[in-house]
Amino acid sequence: MKTAVISGGNGGLGRALAAQLEGQGWHCVLLDVNIAGLEASNSRTSAAVDLTDLTALERATSQIIAARPSIDLVIYNAGVSQIAPFEETNAGSHGRVFHIIYFAAVEMTRVFLHSIRKSGGTHLGISSVAGFAPLHGRTAYAASKHAMQGFFSSLRSEEAPFGVRCLIAAPSFIATNIGNAQRTEDGILRPGAATDGIDYMTPEAAAKVILRGVDKGQEFIPVGRVALLASLLMRVSPKLYQRSMLRNLRAK
Repeated sequence: MKTAVISGGNGGLGRALAAQLEGQGWHCVLLDVNIAGLEASNSRTSAAVDLTDLTALERATSQIIAARPSIDLVIYNAGVSQIAPFEETNAGSHGRVFHIIYFAAVEMTRVFLHSIRKSGGTHLGISSVAGFAPLHGRTAYAASKHAMQGFFSSLRSEEAPFGVRCLIAAPSFIATNIGNAQRTEDGILRPGAATDGIDYMTPEAAAKVILRGVDKGQEFIPVGRVALLASLLMRVSPKLYQRSMLRNLRAK
C-alpha cells in the first residue's frame, strides 16, 4: 500500500484529497495543528504538529518514515490566507504567512527528500492563482505562493535524476471555510474563508482535478476555470489580467 503524507490534512481540501486517495487504495497520513475529528483507520493515520516548529516537525516525520514501508507522495497543503492592504500589515504578520505556507513546505521537503527519492515518488505543492499572478489585498499570501512555486519548479530539475516528480497545483477559489469570518487584526484567516472570490469550487471537485493531474504527471495543474483563464491571460498579457482583476473588484 502506497503512502501519501498531506499537510493541512484537517482542512477541506486535505480531507478531500485523502478521501479520494484512500478510495484508490492509498494510506494517508494527515498532518495538522489540530486533528480533532480525524479518526484513524486501516487507510488513515494522523498526527498533530505545528509545522512552524522544526523540532516537532522532525519528530513527527521521523515517526511517519519509521512506521510506513514507503513514502510515495507528499502534498504540501498547509496554509493560511491574509486579506489586508499592505500598509495595515507588519513584518511579523508577513513572516507568519511565509512560515506557514513557504518555510514549512521547504522543511517538510527536506525531511522527506530521501524517502521520496527511495520510492521514486512525488512532491506536490498546493499553490494558488496567487502563486503566478497578482491578487489584490494579498501581498504576503501571493508572495509566499510565488516563493513556493519557485522552490518546487527549481527543485524539479535537481530531483529528476532520482526519478522524483515535483508538481504544482494552483487552485483558484475553494469553498472550504465560507462564512468563517474569524481573522486576526492583521487580516490572517483560514484558507477558503474569503468572500471576495468568484466561481468557487467544492474541495471534492478541486481534489479530483488535482489528482487527475498527478496521475498524468502534469507539472503545473491549474484547478478551476478561474485558474485556467488566469494562467492563459498571464502568459498572453499580464496587463490584461491586471485590468480584468481590477474590473472585477470594482464590480463588487
